[in-house]
Amino acid sequence: MQQPSSSDTQPDTAPDSEAPDSPHGAPASVAFPKTIKSFVRRAGRTTTGQAKAFETWGPRYVLPYRAQALDLTQAFGRQAPVVLEIGFGMGDATAKIAQLRPDTDFLCCEVHEPGVGALLKHIGEQSLDNIRILQHDAVEVIDHMVPPASLAGVHIFFPDPWHKTKHNKRRLIQAPLVAKLAARLAPGGYLHCATDWQPYAEQMLVVLGQEPLLRNSQADGGYAPKPDYRPLTKFENRGLKLGHGVWDLVFIRR
Repeated sequence: MQQPSSSDTQPDTAPDSEAPDSPHGAPASVAFPKTIKSFVRRAGRTTTGQAKAFETWGPRYVLPYRAQALDLTQAFGRQAPVVLEIGFGMGDATAKIAQLRPDTDFLCCEVHEPGVGALLKHIGEQSLDNIRILQHDAVEVIDHMVPPASLAGVHIFFPDPWHKTKHNKRRLIQAPLVAKLAARLAPGGYLHCATDWQPYAEQMLVVLGQEPLLRNSQADGGYAPKPDYRPLTKFENRGLKLGHGVWDLVFIRR
């Protein structure tokens, strides 16, 4: 069995594996919530640069949470395909993907303040106008702000694997959330998950395969090759050198 890797330290969202201080891991004493949340809060230090990015770029790129449908065209100032990212850690991979896909808009959920500040810093330094951030629980964002059939894609990269069996119920990828996401994908839209924890990959494959609105992009019903747009993170690259696997799953809205 693969040994615990970088994602063990990440929040229950699916932030990018480049977030060593991201709140993806929670102590065993944390009670399992009655409703799934996309994160576990934990204190983190915001750097001076991240704080300055909040001040400079936050008013433009961080959207307020409201329990009402978000007008995506108004939020981004244009009509373009929109991809929802649940958890982005420190935002390195998110910024790279947004730069590679300038014709796509990215609505990104993350509660970890240093991570939001770090992504805002990327946005400012790279002039990325196709990212908007919601610093709020992604499950509530999906429930109240994302209209049905409005998304071209969903990214969930390296969510906390909760590798102990007694904690598996805390995993983000479960049937109720997958059903919500599938309903918010436009026909032909995709749901892309990635994990470096094999038992979680196996669970994802089962859960996603049981959702009637989705079909596996792979004819053999297995894992997908890594799409070109998803960059290798430093933690993933280190894990691969140590012989750890990474599994990508790409499912399409029927």
